[in-house]
Amino acid sequence: MPFEKHLYLILHPNEALVASQLTPEEFGRHYAVGSPRHFSGKVIFAEVDINFRHMYLDIDDLLAQTEKEGGRVPKRTKFISSYRVLERVELSKLKDLYLVTVDGKVLGIQGTREYPPEPPSKLGCVYQEIAPLHLLVASNLAPPEFGRFMTTEFKTKGAPILFFTQVELNVDDLLHSKKYDIVSPLPNVNLGHLKESIRELMDNPDKKTKTISLDSILPLLSYRNLHTGFWFAAGTDLIFYPLPSAAEMESKHDVWWRSA
Repeated sequence: MPFEKHLYLILHPNEALVASQLTPEEFGRHYAVGSPRHFSGKVIFAEVDINFRHMYLDIDDLLAQTEKEGGRVPKRTKFISSYRVLERVELSKLKDLYLVTVDGKVLGIQGTREYPPEPPSKLGCVYQEIAPLHLLVASNLAPPEFGRFMTTEFKTKGAPILFFTQVELNVDDLLHSKKYDIVSPLPNVNLGHLKESIRELMDNPDKKTKTISLDSILPLLSYRNLHTGFWFAAGTDLIFYPLPSAAEMESKHDVWWRSA
């Protein structure tokens, strides 16, 4: 009996395109807890349309190695490429996004080109770039405008395509609550620099972004620390993957929610 073929775009911890005969749930468990080559941590990946092809990527040859021929045991997964993958995949070829917890629980979420309107924040937002960049960035732009800006206007620190998320942060508490006089609300982030970055954006509306950290804090965050969901941006082409509400998580995805 032939195995079903899949293409998966790993976005975290490392960007890669993978051919596999595993279902998304099996693939997520495999890379979070079942592979000796993978460190202990969360995994984020998207399924790619099986008909996607690119002249740079040997997709057909490596997909064939996940098939069973004669008595040969097929490979569960084969890496197609680990270099400049995201920029080669058109957003129209992306299917569901999958969030995997450290103990291998998998949540699939559907993307949409409709997204909730969020006005620009006078207090600033914090975005974690996930692929291909890994900067932690403060911005006074709402997510769609941030995505467009980073992929079209900010060439020195941007990219042609960007996958990112917004970190949940109460900026008013950060600046005025005594509980943040000593301890930063974000792990491995200097408290003074965080406050200074936010204030710089508030004092200078013409400044759109301010880099907080050169290193990603995503491995240190719970999925519960993320605001609304995930974004793919390539200029004006945007796909939003909304996280279910806390109530929906508890009623429909309680096992994953507890793990997250």
